Amino acid sequence: METPTWPRVPSPEAAVPRMLLLSWVLLQVARTSGTTEVVVAYNLTWKSTNFKTILEWEPKPINHVYTVQISPRLGNWKSKCFYTTDTECDLTDEIGNDVNQTYQARVLSYPADATDYSGEPPFTNSPEFTPYVETKLGRPKIQSFKQIGTKLNVTIQDTCTLVRRNGTFLSLRNVFGKNLIYTLYYWKASSTGKKTAKTNTNEFLIDVDEGESYCFSVQAAIPSRKANQKSPESPIDCTSHEKGTFRGVLLVIVIVVLVVLILTIILSVTLYKCRKVRARQSGKESSPLNAA
Repeated sequence: METPTWPRVPSPEAAVPRMLLLSWVLLQVARTSGTTEVVVAYNLTWKSTNFKTILEWEPKPINHVYTVQISPRLGNWKSKCFYTTDTECDLTDEIGNDVNQTYQARVLSYPADATDYSGEPPFTNSPEFTPYVETKLGRPKIQSFKQIGTKLNVTIQDTCTLVRRNGTFLSLRNVFGKNLIYTLYYWKASSTGKKTAKTNTNEFLIDVDEGESYCFSVQAAIPSRKANQKSPESPIDCTSHEKGTFRGVLLVIVIVVLVVLILTIILSVTLYKCRKVRARQSGKESSPLNAA
């Protein structure tokens, strides 16, 4: 009777190398198939002021890089900020041609050696963004002001933007038209009671008390918006009659002093010449007497 033969069981020593080989093969397959894990971006946020528009996100990359894509609604994706280690991307150029359009962006994550990456990268979508209704208004600047008698004229600088129309950059007023309102807050320098005036142009002409100094600031607003209606207020500027009066008086004093000084010099020179002439005449008159 023959002894049955059982299948051979590999020894533990032989199984370990096989497991290591299998693990290495699976790792190579994963790399070539594009399934290597990378960190996905999160907390995508639009930051936009006067249409200067930047997309920000987290986290800071360690062993990976990012590429950003942006698209108008129902449009094609366009890539920006290729394989960057930054966590922000300036998209102003892409929204500048049509600020009324609604945009979406996405951040794609790649391994650090992105040139060897052949798979579909993981990505995160941003919230939708419509520049015309969502960009914040920047702090306005007062271009000039002048107070004459009972009138105060204040002119607001027309802020330039990177919004383009027919190849020309537009100002904030060009973009928003009459929807852009400026509010002037003004008060006597000697009091705290504020008054307000509004305009849908870039200029104020208001009635004030003659001889009084005034302080004022300006704020931009778009009342038709549901959010981001108002800008920060501009720095405070003041007229100053006291300074003007002091300078005027000082100028008069300086002129008077100069005139008096000039007259004094002229008078001194004249008196000196007269004395010399008299001295010569006295010398001539005394000469015959000395000779005798």
